[in-house]
Amino acid sequence: MPDILIIDDEKAIRKTLTEILSFEGYKIDEAADGEEGLKKFREKNYDLVLCDIKMPKLDGIEFLQKAGEANPDVPVIMISGHGNIETAVEAVKKGAFDYISKPPDLNRLLITIRNAMDKSSLVTETKVLKRKVSRVQEMIGESTPIKKIKETIDKVAPTDARILITGENGVGKELVARWVHEKSNRASGPMIEVNCAAIPTELIESELFGHEKGSFTSAIKQRIGKFESANGGTLFLDEIGDMSANAQAKVLRALQEGKITRVGADKDINVDVRVIAATNKDLLKEVEAKNFRLDLYHRLSVIIIHVPSLNERQDDIPLLVEQFLQDICSDYGIAVKTIDSDAIKLLQQYNWTGNIRELRNVVERLVILSGKKITADDVNAYVMPK
Repeated sequence: MPDILIIDDEKAIRKTLTEILSFEGYKIDEAADGEEGLKKFREKNYDLVLCDIKMPKLDGIEFLQKAGEANPDVPVIMISGHGNIETAVEAVKKGAFDYISKPPDLNRLLITIRNAMDKSSLVTETKVLKRKVSRVQEMIGESTPIKKIKETIDKVAPTDARILITGENGVGKELVARWVHEKSNRASGPMIEVNCAAIPTELIESELFGHEKGSFTSAIKQRIGKFESANGGTLFLDEIGDMSANAQAKVLRALQEGKITRVGADKDINVDVRVIAATNKDLLKEVEAKNFRLDLYHRLSVIIIHVPSLNERQDDIPLLVEQFLQDICSDYGIAVKTIDSDAIKLLQQYNWTGNIRELRNVVERLVILSGKKITADDVNAYVMPK
C-alpha cells in the first residue's frame, strides 16, 4: 500500500484528501505546516507528497527544495488556492511533479497521483537496471591485502597468464576474476563462468566441452561447451577443487594443447581461452589426498591471488557497509539510510563466517528492519547471536 504525505495548514482540506485517498487504497499521513511535513518526510520513506504552497513556518517551495535534498526521487505534487501561472512554473522548476489548483478536481488529482507513482517506479527500476548491466562492481577496500590484490590484477591482467584465486566462500573471488578479465586484452570478448561444484559429475564434461547429438541418452541435439563459448575471452572455473578426475584430465589437455573434443566426437577443436580458476579448498592437500592432479595444479597456478576473509580486513567494513547501504536502498527505491559509529564498531567485532556475502545480507536486513538511522541497538537486535 503506497504511503502519501499530505501537508496543508487547512484542516478541512487535509481531512477531505485523506478520506478520498484512503478510499482509493493509499496510506495517508498528515502535517499541518511545512516544518512538521519536512520532519515526517525525513523520518519515513513516502511514495508521494501532496503539499500546499502558502503555509506557516515553512512554505511549500521551501519544503520542495529541502525534500529534494533529502530524497529527490519522491514525487511532490503542489496544491494551492492562491496560485497563478508564475507560481506553477516556479514549483515545476524547483522539482515539483505537477501543480494543482484548489479546490482540486478529483479525477485530475487521482490521475496525477497515478502518473507520479508510475514515474517514480520507472526511476527506481532504471536505477536497478543500470546497476545490473554495469560491467563490473567496484572492488571496495583500502586495506593492505586489497591494495595488494588490485596491484597484482593491474600487473597480470594484460598478460594471458593463468590465475588461481583462493579464499573462503563469500570473499569475492568471482569479482577478482571479473576485474582480471575487464583489464585484460580480452575484455571485448566473452567471460564465461562455470561453477564446477554445481554441475553433476556425469555432466561436467558435456558442460565444459560440449557434445554431439546422440553421444548419450539425453543428447538430443549438438551442444557447444563452455570452452568454445569462451573462445577469444576468459573462462572462469569456480570451485575447481570439486571437478571430477576425468574432467581434470581433459581440462589439462585443453590447457596444454589449446584443443578440446566434444563428447561423442573424434574431431579436435582449437580454442583460444584464458582460464582463471578459483577454489575454497587447499589444492595441495587435495593433491596429497589424490583428489586433484598435481600437473593441473601447476598449470592453473601460474599466478596465485589469495582473497582474505572479511575478518582479516575489518578496516574495510565501514566502506563496504556504506556501499551496500547505497545499493540496497537504491534497489528498494528509498532514501539512503545512515549508520552510526557504534553500530559500525559492533559489525567490525562480528565473526563473519560468510564474509562479504554475509555482510551484504546483514546490511539488507538492517535496512528492512531499522529506522532512518541504523544504531547499535539495531545491530544487537537483528545481527548479534542471542
